[in-house]
Amino acid sequence: MGFQCGIVGLPNVGKSTLFNALTKTAAAQAANYPFCTIEPNTGEVGVPDVRLEAIRAVAGSKEIIPTRITFVDIAGLVRGASKGEGLGNQFLANIREVDAIVHVLRCFEDDDITHVEGTIDPIADAETVETELMVSDLDSLERRLNPLKKKASGGDKEAKALLPIMEAALALLQDGKPVRYIKLDDPDERKMLNGLDLLTSKPVLYVCNVEEASAGEGNALSAKVAEMAKEQGAASVVISAAIEAEISQLDKEEQEEFLETIGLEEPGLDRLIRSGYGLLGLITYFTAGPKETRAWTITDGTKAPGAAGVIHTDFERGFIRAQTIAFEDYTTLGGETAAKEAGKARDEGKEYIVKDGDILMFKFNT
Repeated sequence: MGFQCGIVGLPNVGKSTLFNALTKTAAAQAANYPFCTIEPNTGEVGVPDVRLEAIRAVAGSKEIIPTRITFVDIAGLVRGASKGEGLGNQFLANIREVDAIVHVLRCFEDDDITHVEGTIDPIADAETVETELMVSDLDSLERRLNPLKKKASGGDKEAKALLPIMEAALALLQDGKPVRYIKLDDPDERKMLNGLDLLTSKPVLYVCNVEEASAGEGNALSAKVAEMAKEQGAASVVISAAIEAEISQLDKEEQEEFLETIGLEEPGLDRLIRSGYGLLGLITYFTAGPKETRAWTITDGTKAPGAAGVIHTDFERGFIRAQTIAFEDYTTLGGETAAKEAGKARDEGKEYIVKDGDILMFKFNT
């Protein structure tokens, strides 16, 4: 199960620097000119989770295996991208392939790094990129609407079901709003919307790239972004890409010393990765034993057989039941045996909806 967050933004806002720090490589070329990243770079990162170490300590596992999420560094968008400016069509196609958007906004002043718009204004930058995505979606829907109407009037059931969703999405865009504002409670309708592959239907996380001195609390520019995100029902995080690039080159002990020196409790990247994970509506369950403590990714609302299927399709196919222990019970009581004795280990069937932090053991037919 792979989930991808696309890192987008205008040129020279720190996207590639951030990506390099995330993947702890120099895979993405960071340079002071637009379009230095022509092909999207992809990197998998482990999702930081303090619960892994706590479970390992109880289970006596030899190793820890975190769950992972993929970040894609996409070249900088510019005004007119939806019309092909600055290789825009190629970049928009790359965004279309990801599950969520991590939108990096420049919230720092630096005369040595040029800004493609000539002024530092993260709200305007966000609107520029959002507008290009909306124009692209508007064009896509307008081209598809009449053929869909013809199918619907001809009695096509799928077209009839999809038409009101497409019309609602189109109405939002014509009103200058992204498709992610659409209200759909029915999972089937949501699935149909996702099938339209619209850029503005994807969830967004705003990343405020600030100067080193503001890495902890942010600055006036990042505060404006936080306010904008709140109004949109989106999320935002403050990060200094330059600091994170430095931290990524240090070993664990050096990282801790450096973070203490600058007054941070953890790398900003940890917050970013967790926020990206949450943005996708993902949760984690765990398996634990002498060999390994391992985190597994599922979407929120997944039932026990589906969770088992993440490990192996045979587990889902032959699912009988799942023994589940809550994280707090497992770590507080001291493991599986103690949890059973305290009545905190439960056997759950096919309808059980797995909760974040559950420690599971599956029984299945081979």
